[in-house]
Amino acid sequence: MDLSTSGGLIVGVLLIAMAIALASNTPLIFVDPVSLIIVLGGTFSAAFISLPASLVKSFSKISKNAFQSQEENPAQLIETLVSYAEIARRDGILALEAHTGDIEDDFLLKGIQLAVDGTDPEIIQQTLTTELEYIETRHENGKLIYDILGKYAPAFGLIGTLIGLVAMLAQLDDPSTIGAGMAVALITTLYGAILANLVFMPLADKLDAKSKTESLQKEIVIRGVMSIQSGDNPRIVAQKLQIFLPPSARAEQEAPA
Repeated sequence: MDLSTSGGLIVGVLLIAMAIALASNTPLIFVDPVSLIIVLGGTFSAAFISLPASLVKSFSKISKNAFQSQEENPAQLIETLVSYAEIARRDGILALEAHTGDIEDDFLLKGIQLAVDGTDPEIIQQTLTTELEYIETRHENGKLIYDILGKYAPAFGLIGTLIGLVAMLAQLDDPSTIGAGMAVALITTLYGAILANLVFMPLADKLDAKSKTESLQKEIVIRGVMSIQSGDNPRIVAQKLQIFLPPSARAEQEAPA
């Protein structure tokens, strides 16, 4: 599990709950099921109307991805690719076939297999680049779901507020109900703002960050496979791939002899 995602949500909820408890002697006035139904029901209904059915069906899987931990070690990936370059340089590229069973990353496995099979370099790059573009598009669609939820939540908070105000104005003959009615009306706006800014938009940004990290990993794989396939010296392979690392990480890596 991604501790930054779950931990951030938990801390955010606790801080808001603490602020409510400190600001009011009766925190339960901030709990209103009708307001929650309006905001959640309206937001998800509008989002599902605007999205294709395929994205709606994948909502639970996309949400799960936001909370899953992700391997983020491009330096280790570069070391792996350089080791493959050493094998290919020493024993020939066909020798890499014996190591394909140890590769867990499907994208890297496909690239090495294409190189071992003697596929034309242009076809290798085109195949891997096209797959990367498809992955990025899929990730963009996943982020789109939460972008839309974040866009509609405040709007339905306002709609709930208007509903509450209409109901309140209908009872102006009883002034004692105005204060309570106004509080309930504003709670809906509060729910919309919290859901948009603490849940939906942060999760959209987290999915975007994960997508960029994965794209970087796969770009390293493409460059590495192409360099191995062309028979580059392992030192050259390392130098080509280390440009993807920040300067501090480059200094920690030792180029192969």
